[in-house]
Amino acid sequence: MSRKFPDNFMWGGAIAANQVEGAWNVDGKGLSVADMATYKPNVDNQDYAKHVNITSEFIDKARKDTSDKDYPKRRGIDFYHHYKEDLALFAEMGFKTLRLSIAWSRIFPTGEESEPNELGLQFYENVFKEMKRLNIEPIVTLSHYEMPLTLSNKYNGWVSRTVIDDFVRFSTACFNRYKDYVKYWLTFNEIDSIHRHPFTTAGIVNDKLTPGKEKQEIYQALHHQFVASAIVTKLCHEIIQGSQVGCMITKLTTYPLTPKPEDVEATLKKNLENYFYSDVQVFGEYPKLILSQLERQGIHIQMTEEELKVLKEHTVDFISFSYYMSMTESVDPDADRTPGNTIVGVKNPYLPATEWGWQIDPKGLKISLIELYDRYKKPLMIVENGMGAKDVVEDGQIHDPYRIKYFQEHFEQMWEAIEEGVDLFGYTSWGPIDLVSASTSQMSKRYGFIYVDQDDEGNGSLERMRKDSFYWYKGVIENNAID
Repeated sequence: MSRKFPDNFMWGGAIAANQVEGAWNVDGKGLSVADMATYKPNVDNQDYAKHVNITSEFIDKARKDTSDKDYPKRRGIDFYHHYKEDLALFAEMGFKTLRLSIAWSRIFPTGEESEPNELGLQFYENVFKEMKRLNIEPIVTLSHYEMPLTLSNKYNGWVSRTVIDDFVRFSTACFNRYKDYVKYWLTFNEIDSIHRHPFTTAGIVNDKLTPGKEKQEIYQALHHQFVASAIVTKLCHEIIQGSQVGCMITKLTTYPLTPKPEDVEATLKKNLENYFYSDVQVFGEYPKLILSQLERQGIHIQMTEEELKVLKEHTVDFISFSYYMSMTESVDPDADRTPGNTIVGVKNPYLPATEWGWQIDPKGLKISLIELYDRYKKPLMIVENGMGAKDVVEDGQIHDPYRIKYFQEHFEQMWEAIEEGVDLFGYTSWGPIDLVSASTSQMSKRYGFIYVDQDDEGNGSLERMRKDSFYWYKGVIENNAID
């Protein structure tokens, strides 16, 4: 049986500016929070919190360091100078779309300028023009873990409402400049991650939070992001005719480890927490159960009537999400735990895992799609999915059957979900080209269909090489089917 996808299904890949561009101090770009990220080869992923707890002292030291030696995201894979070559390879695979982000500090170096940096604006215009020539539709994320460092230092990031105005100014500049090239926009990447890594997501430095009010201020920062997202959604619709704006969440599908009612209840609450972030952006209001939970914790978010009105009136057009693995939940404190996408969950005894411990669950993707579509009844797009692996070059070739198997199994579940009525209109694999890992800043944790000759220390020719999976994915896109 031929398992064809809907006509005009948007196949492609996804990258982030801070993980590919490099050129961290070129053409007027300012420092971003990503430029502070260090290489962490020996971090235990199960203790992820340790390497996201960025201190003021650490930032001051990193800011004064003018090299990229210990800061791989400063060099990325030099997409800034290789974008034509990389886009040509994506076009060769047949990409219909590419999800990418705009580095905020490339457009507004400190975030507070009244006028944008023309060289930064021109770079992305050049990228979008090349994409248009190659018939690759851009899906652009406005904030993907790369806010200007100045806003973090001066305001503790999104804790201050002032940053809303800075973000609106940045977004407006992007909409006006790129309205002829970009129709699809995402506001915040994995907005739910603010609790897992507040500095990376929102520029929040823990030692600058008020003692005893840490959670309160992080929730306040989240609220400011929700409001900013709604405001720029409104502006995008006004400035770009026919534009579509989506939210983006980390889909952390969780099963009960056992049928024990306590495990089931803990799982229910974990999944409701995961839905909270998309609920606000899709329904335009805070879920009552979440407000009740915050009240019991003594957390009171400052919200104005005008902010609540903006949230309600300017909701998103579609839901996008990342899906890498599922988890289980248990009230047993001794349950075996394993890492995932910047989180730790209870290990599922029925699933295999990657070299980094992320459990592989294709069926969970189908379950996630059905759950999301049933809840929101809006179009869905998978904008991150993939597996990190240590690829080996042998005689100039990279054989990666494990990657092909991973994608084949996930695509089968996507097709089944569509057959059952889910409105899934696109898919972008995470890291179609090898890039710097978000969590540990490694190159050796490779996701791509395209190999980049660069090691964890930044040594290598930066030559791009096609892996076996490159040709396999090309075939999937060409046939718009999996067989």
